[in-house]
Amino acid sequence: MSRKHYRPYYGKRRRRKLVPALLLTGILLAGAGAFALLGPFSPFQKSSGKPIPSSSQTQEASESQEPASSQPPPESSVLPVEAEGIFKDSYQKAAQTLSGMTVKEKAGQVFLFRAPTEGDLQTIKEYQPGGFFLMANSFQDKTAEQVRAMLQGYQETSKVKMALAVDEEGGTVTRISQFPALAEKKFRSPQVVYANGGMDAIRQDALEKADLLLSYGINVNLAPVADVTFDRSAFMFPRAFARNGARTAEFVETVVNASNSKKLSSTLKHFPGYGSNSDTHTGVATDNRSIEDFRSSDFLPFQSGIDAGAPCVLVSHNIVTAMDGENPASLSPEVHRILREELNFTGIIMTDDLAMQGVRDRVSEKSAAPAAFLAGNDLLLSTDISGDFNALYAAVENGTISQQRLDESVLRILAWKYSMGILS
Repeated sequence: MSRKHYRPYYGKRRRRKLVPALLLTGILLAGAGAFALLGPFSPFQKSSGKPIPSSSQTQEASESQEPASSQPPPESSVLPVEAEGIFKDSYQKAAQTLSGMTVKEKAGQVFLFRAPTEGDLQTIKEYQPGGFFLMANSFQDKTAEQVRAMLQGYQETSKVKMALAVDEEGGTVTRISQFPALAEKKFRSPQVVYANGGMDAIRQDALEKADLLLSYGINVNLAPVADVTFDRSAFMFPRAFARNGARTAEFVETVVNASNSKKLSSTLKHFPGYGSNSDTHTGVATDNRSIEDFRSSDFLPFQSGIDAGAPCVLVSHNIVTAMDGENPASLSPEVHRILREELNFTGIIMTDDLAMQGVRDRVSEKSAAPAAFLAGNDLLLSTDISGDFNALYAAVENGTISQQRLDESVLRILAWKYSMGILS
């Protein structure tokens, strides 16, 4: 294992040169193959730091048919000239798909909804979400054949193939392997796996998880937990690797490499590092550690996973005062700037569930979705399906969220899906 993955972070890293990529090539003339030049756009443009929209700006959008003015020109095709980053080979296909989407369909694409146990297919038809994250109740009392049929039905119903995600961390958090009808064994926690077999066992465990999830049609695992904590009483301790930053970095790299080899999207969580903070499912958590603490320890596993090619990073709802004393990390433009510019992450940034109390207690609006999107997230985990969708769609329609900002994330999401084989 190269030591370069675990070097302490002592200063701002040189930002990679990013080449403006989108909207440089334009209107595809039917039968002619000629293109007219459009305005510049980059899939790696720095995210807007606009203020959190007011309730009047995020009023619920009408669910009636979208007006014709928001439909894309019938003969237009947005093609990138070139793009840098983890999904660079997939941006051209992604832009072609993007050009055929309505604004409402684009708004749906930036959501990873919690899969409803009733009305799931109608939810897909109505909102065309980027994907679902599935909890244990989606699998309970089902046979393997029923699970496969359910997930295949989701994909057949969606216009754009969906990201289907679970938290299959092992140990205290398992969504599928806890059911004997669906798995031969329940996956053990990374701590136990490592104690019994070292890093070779971690790799084998990650490969087995990938095989199981992919066999059902799950294409995203919301794991590994990249957090560094040693406090046995801390909320995150049972789920963490429970080693120092360097060893956790090796664990994360091993899991990412194994997952990538199977074409299963891994997700590094919970940036910028959960530490020993309290449970944000139930309330606000404030982290008063210094930025030097994060750079010398907590950032190391995330940097290792990014360098290994992790396509996704999930951002926590912790308030990290060294980065932003006012906003939870999920709503903080500064936290997202650090992830993009200092750790050079060019993949998908997603929130933790916006229904969690740690973010709800800090937002005066009915929905945190517009603020989370403006902070720099590409994908929003949402349990309040209609509330969060309508708030974000209204913000796009009234200009609080620009069409350019929406296209930036949708393009990246589509390129991710092509890169990982979700779209083909």
